[in-house]
Amino acid sequence: MQILSFPEAETPPPLRAQVWELQQEAWPPVEPGAEGEPRPVHDPALRPLTMLLVDSGDGTYDGEQGGGVGGGTVLAALDILTKTITHVGRSYRAGGLSTVVTRRAVRGRGYGARLVAAAHQAMAASGLDLGVFTCDRELQDFYTGAGWQPLPGTVLIGGTPEAPFPSDRPSFDKVTMADFFSAAARCHRADFVSARIELYPGEIDRLW
Repeated sequence: MQILSFPEAETPPPLRAQVWELQQEAWPPVEPGAEGEPRPVHDPALRPLTMLLVDSGDGTYDGEQGGGVGGGTVLAALDILTKTITHVGRSYRAGGLSTVVTRRAVRGRGYGARLVAAAHQAMAASGLDLGVFTCDRELQDFYTGAGWQPLPGTVLIGGTPEAPFPSDRPSFDKVTMADFFSAAARCHRADFVSARIELYPGEIDRLW
């Protein structure tokens, strides 16, 4: 069992097909028959990085031999999206988690938490100033256990400046999770508490 990372568009097709299957299982399309073919789902401008927890049977993975076919099973998957944001007059390189999913048949075994913790470590080592994203309120403890911290009262504003998509919409019950990796971000952590953060990732990843 190992963790693999690829730019989303370069994920080997056999693994991409499995990730697509897990995403469709977790978030079925609104319109029947709209499943389509396995494809990247994020805005390339956000430089999506796919991270996978793969059980390859013998503990190895050879991308030249079918991307793990014959024992290679994607147990959990997520994507890391990044962009520069401006908050209280300062620029920060920010990243967020998106499309976090665990294979339904193996949920409850800690695979998702293992992958989210690995993503936290990877983001901390990547040169980002901070990681920030929202999750459903009932998942707060899950993300806290993987190294993330809640930001009380903080709202992420997604979408675009012309069509904002805030995380405190009436139909949502979201919690903002974060961690501060750089000295500059840690110094100004208080600016992010009980704040409205203009994330604006665009129309594709409206709230990453």
